[in-house]
Amino acid sequence: MLNSLIGIIASSGGVTSTNSYESIATTTVSSATASVTFSSIAASYQHLEVRFIARAAGSTRLRMQMNTDTATNYSTHLLIGDGSAAASIGAATQDKIAISAAVSGTASVFAGGVVSVLDYANTNKYKTVRTLSGIDNNGSGEVALNSGSWRNTAAVTSLTFFFDSGNIEQYSSFALYGIKG
Repeated sequence: MLNSLIGIIASSGGVTSTNSYESIATTTVSSATASVTFSSIAASYQHLEVRFIARAAGSTRLRMQMNTDTATNYSTHLLIGDGSAAASIGAATQDKIAISAAVSGTASVFAGGVVSVLDYANTNKYKTVRTLSGIDNNGSGEVALNSGSWRNTAAVTSLTFFFDSGNIEQYSSFALYGIKG
């Protein structure tokens, strides 16, 4: 189901074939770490996409910052469902963008998702981010559709992922792709 939704999101961004994707970098966490960063991202694609599976020590959400900007230049919006209820959250003047469904601290239970950074190299507009993620914790869990913006016109040259609290745990994996126009 998640792969079907990911395909729909990818196709709505103008991607017409699998030849449009180019692998840029992949990292798998070998021991708990505070963050994962992709840096020195070339401006040779139209969009960026990060696919991840991640686990935290406790229940928390994955977050992202661009170009090491820790100022309150971000907005974030979330639509969350857990099978019995739905909720929405919106916040402006944030110091990060929400990326994932609530990640469990349960051993061997990972959240998965896809993050799209649209027009990341365009220096004439703010950057837009959209994410689809989910987690199943043996019958409980949630799915989240997130969007956000970085109110800066600079080209994105780095992406940093981290949890609100706790480390990114061992075996979490992040893969960065460039999407051609």
